[in-house]
Amino acid sequence: MKPKTLILLTLLGVFGFFVVRSFGDQVAGYETFAEATESGRRAHVVGMWLEDPAASYDPESNTFTFAMADEAGATRQVVYANPKPANFEDAEKVVVDGRMDGDVFVAEHILVKCPSKYNEQNEFEAAEPGVPTTQVSL
Repeated sequence: MKPKTLILLTLLGVFGFFVVRSFGDQVAGYETFAEATESGRRAHVVGMWLEDPAASYDPESNTFTFAMADEAGATRQVVYANPKPANFEDAEKVVVDGRMDGDVFVAEHILVKCPSKYNEQNEFEAAEPGVPTTQVSL
């Protein structure tokens, strides 16, 4: 092989390695706080925010802090360097993306999963066939 071709293939291989590695970090599945602590890498943790202690926002440092319980029941404080996400109080579940720093989870992104606006449709689909779910009065 020509030296230029060999160098080009090597550079493409190195580039491909970094693309796959970066992509792999982005598509990792959900973890618990314990798994995130053990791995030491960026993690997606799904759970419920806890109302006690109350969530707080410090406008001076632009930091939103709240407590969260993961699906295994472990509770950790989450620190997010942005304002509180919209509809945070209405969330069924919260997905935080970030890293563990000691006993604190430092979130880079927060995804709020709100109750479905299709709950009424789901109740309709779960209804017994042939039984009216609502009555219309004329």
